[in-house]
Order: sequence, then structure tokens, then C-alpha cells
Amino acid sequence: MSAAPTPPLSLPSDPDLADPPPGWGAQARLRLPSPEATGALAVRLARLLRPGDTLLLQGQLGAGKSHVARAAIRALIGPGGERAEVPSPTFTLVQVYDTASGEVWHADLYRLTDPAEAEELGLEAAMEEAICLVEWPDRLAPDWPEGAVCLRLAADPADPEARTLTLIAPEGSALAARLAPELGAA
Repeated sequence: MSAAPTPPLSLPSDPDLADPPPGWGAQARLRLPSPEATGALAVRLARLLRPGDTLLLQGQLGAGKSHVARAAIRALIGPGGERAEVPSPTFTLVQVYDTASGEVWHADLYRLTDPAEAEELGLEAAMEEAICLVEWPDRLAPDWPEGAVCLRLAADPADPEARTLTLIAPEGSALAARLAPELGAA
């Protein structure tokens, strides 16, 4: 007797967040019980990132997007990185870091009002050559970069310290295949 096929993951609904483009779907999900667990996952994911990889960090205010970005950047900086100052790019829009893995761009698109404004930042070119961590990818909607993956963070209403992270990616995404095992998916 064979096992029943695993049903596809549903994408949590949030009317305040942009839906992923057609062809994108939830590929893995992980409950993170604490900020420390969230940071540890970000460190593990950072070790798998290469120049040309883009993580779209999506979620409500306070969901943990900046926490994930900071932990990943500190890991990519390498030895001593845990003490590095990693300010939020909310007002500067982009912060760039030189790391052993190459250039890392941390962008916060919250203040953008039109997807064309992201082009002015040079973000499209950076996505080809650098590791990019992009908070508020909703500002790029309806088109997300084809090679990117989205990490959607959601607070757990029953536990203010916990988060649920859902990996959303296009079907057949090589980056999603690289990252999914860290979320417990094959």
C-alpha cells in the first residue's frame, strides 16, 4: 500500500500583503518558537546564499523581516559579524555590505509608492550580481523577480514570541530547492 500524496501547502491569506505572481506557491513552512530560533534559521539560510540570490522578506509590521535580514547579514559578514551594526534601511532605502560571499544589498521598500522607484535604486542590477534581502516586496507587485524566493513571516496570535515562516517560490526554483531543506522540506 502506498502513502497518500502530500497535499500542497496553502498560502496563508493576508489581505494587507501582495499575493505572489502566477506560478508561485508555498513550498515549505516552519514554525519558529522564538526570536532566537528565527535568527538561527536566518543564519543557516545565509550560509546557502550566493551572489545573484534574492530573498523577498514579506510580512506585517513587527513580523520579523528586519530580524531575519540582520541575522543573515551578520552571518554573511563572517567572523565578528555578530557585533556588526546593521541599521534598518527604512530611510536610506538600501544598505550595502561587503562580505566574504560578495556584496549584500539590504533594501526596505516600505516608503516606495510605485514599482518603478525600485529601478531607480539599482535594485534590478544588484539582484543579478549581489545577494539581495528585500523587505516589503509588496511594493514590487505584481511582478517579483523570477529567480527570487519569498519568505513570508507571520506572528502567531497565540504566542507573541513565535513566528511562522512560509517559503513561497516559482515552481522549479533552484533557490527554493536549496533553502527548503532548512525549513524541514525536501
